[in-house]
Amino acid sequence: MSGESTIRAGAKSPGTPAGGRLGHRLSGLAVALGLVLFLGGFVWGAVVYRPYTVPTGSMTPTIGAGDRVLAQRVDGDQVRRGDVVVFTDRTWVSNAPVVKRVVAVGGDTVACCTDGKLTVNGKQIDEPYLPAGSQAEITGFPTVTVPEGRLFLLGDERRGSLDSTAHLTDAAGGTVARSAVTARVDAVVWPWGGMLKRPTGFEALGPLSEPGPLRTIVALVIGGAVLVLGGGAYGPVAKRLGARSRFTARTTEPAGAR
Repeated sequence: MSGESTIRAGAKSPGTPAGGRLGHRLSGLAVALGLVLFLGGFVWGAVVYRPYTVPTGSMTPTIGAGDRVLAQRVDGDQVRRGDVVVFTDRTWVSNAPVVKRVVAVGGDTVACCTDGKLTVNGKQIDEPYLPAGSQAEITGFPTVTVPEGRLFLLGDERRGSLDSTAHLTDAAGGTVARSAVTARVDAVVWPWGGMLKRPTGFEALGPLSEPGPLRTIVALVIGGAVLVLGGGAYGPVAKRLGARSRFTARTTEPAGAR
């Protein structure tokens, strides 16, 4: 038989796609799985988290003025000491969300200060989130016992924060109802600051909140994007490599073998 009427051993038939049927099936599966992960991560994030822009510097250096944060939707009952929360209280600011840190919960006694440190239930609280070189000292701060179902909140920048200490003469003594809390801040996303550090100074008073699922959501979105891009690129890459392989085989084939 002539070389024109035979197929060399190991050569692909004309109907076989570049890269092989198995490779194309796997790349298609990777794209499908990637889309599920990518879209699922976005949907999960949209359900669990809300974005906020913090307009003031009262939470510096944890959150700067104009920073964009992601806050996990939570019920007030889920709030723990040390959490940075978003709440709305008309006696503070009419209909505008406020971002502050919870330093005491219902039943706690909070005072300032002992050796320059905030005290809660008689325990001095280490607050590494305060601006470098600053103290927790707040002038004119009486001892406050927080009513059940309410929270006492402070800004990390104590000198310029309109927090519970600015509302001590209100009927609620500066405290805010747990039910006023709508979300707990997990991360600063613009400019990128990452996940908030855990407020370890409050551990001796009770359990801290667990971080939300933001890291898992980000991993799903990134993993999904990688699978979609990788699976989508498989076909063109395999085709290019196959064409190069065939060209190399033709140029290196001995004369007369055709």
